[in-house]
Amino acid sequence: MSEITATERPPEPDWLAMTAQELVAYRDAENRFRASAAARALTGDPDPGAAIHWQEVALPGRELPVRVYRPAPGHDVEGTGRAELPLVLHVHGGGFVGTAVQSDWVNSHLAAQLPALVVSVEHRLLAPDSPLSDAVDDGWDVLQHVVRHAAQWGIDPARTAVFGESCGALISALAAIRARETHLQLQAQVLVNPAVDVTETMLDHSSVTEHAHTPTLAVPQLHLFQRLAVPPGTDPRALSPLYADNLNRLAPALVVVPTHDPLADHGRLYTERLQAAGTPARLTEYPGAGHAFLSLPGVAQQAEAARAEILEFLRASLAA
Repeated sequence: MSEITATERPPEPDWLAMTAQELVAYRDAENRFRASAAARALTGDPDPGAAIHWQEVALPGRELPVRVYRPAPGHDVEGTGRAELPLVLHVHGGGFVGTAVQSDWVNSHLAAQLPALVVSVEHRLLAPDSPLSDAVDDGWDVLQHVVRHAAQWGIDPARTAVFGESCGALISALAAIRARETHLQLQAQVLVNPAVDVTETMLDHSSVTEHAHTPTLAVPQLHLFQRLAVPPGTDPRALSPLYADNLNRLAPALVVVPTHDPLADHGRLYTERLQAAGTPARLTEYPGAGHAFLSLPGVAQQAEAARAEILEFLRASLAA
């Protein structure tokens, strides 16, 4: 899982006409670009105060890559010398495409400046043979693994947060619900441009109509995402945090919503549901920002402010 020094971005496909083979070919080419040095102009440079490496995690029936961010040795940040770091479990954006490398900018800054151990899950991507439930299990299983092996990872399991973007925010929101049900202690959840509804109402929200075709997300991609996420025989409500039966007693949430995003109403409505259930939840909207803006600091001027807000929210939530 090494970065690629040079590659070209593939042309945008016909989302609704792609075959399974074409989807895999596009996904592989796009992820090679996102992991390349050429993409840094869009995705931003990592914080030099963080050390970054890939690691394999042994999970039931499979091994899964994770991208690990730690404060770099000798990096002079208050608290770095503590024996145990807080844990931030991150899940990258993108459902049928995406890689943890695209989030190096934000994750490396969190690792260096909180400081914290940030573990980003390279989950199984959506495909005809890999529905959303697989990716959800990957996020949850990695979270459990790291917490259960806290000494090995050098983390304080009592100071754990989940952080996700887009589809990764859906996975993180479901992890927060599972954590409450299994008594796994979470101190915070950060949900950035979250997708929280994969039911038949997923595309019925007014923000989908208002921002149907934006540069970073359009309705055809959402149709493909929904089709891959919940194949026939799947209960979409079980994979839709917006329709969870009980959202009480969850970890406090920061919900970050870019206003020029088809999924903006997903985040707004989920914040309302969390608040109505008694879970502390703060909604921050970033006017003019588009979907996936946090992973595009090279072109989205609002990314810097959002990163600063996330840093301060997690710093307060994960304080000893």
